[in-house]
Amino acid sequence: MQSNDARLLLHAAVPTLAIGVIAVAVSAAVAGGAGALGAVVGIALVLIVMGAGLAVLQYAAKNLPQLFQMMGLLLYTVQILLVGVFLLTFKGTTLFDTKAFAFTLLGTTLVWIAAQTHGHMKAKILYVDPDSAEAKAAETAGSPT
Repeated sequence: MQSNDARLLLHAAVPTLAIGVIAVAVSAAVAGGAGALGAVVGIALVLIVMGAGLAVLQYAAKNLPQLFQMMGLLLYTVQILLVGVFLLTFKGTTLFDTKAFAFTLLGTTLVWIAAQTHGHMKAKILYVDPDSAEAKAAETAGSPT
């Protein structure tokens, strides 16, 4: 993972964890231990699904740039499906409070997306390789026509 990728992951994960800690505290106060556990499960699901998605998207950007847009669309579809499968699997569970889980899942997902968007907008990532442009210009200037 390059430094830009790690920085982007950090910029998305830290605010998500901060909101997650608040969600765990509120859920514990409102719904007790089951609420706190539901909030922790929601945070873990967001961090795993969104973190893996960011890693896959960064891999596609570096190794398969021609498929980047398609990979992004496919990635978001797969993320929604994974969360949907998790929701269907634990639909009637009594292991944790489902309302605390749902609100935490929604809140931390929105924070992750906002933080990731903000990180992308603030990142100074070159989309043109300046070395290759200079090399091409030097080759063109030095070759007789």
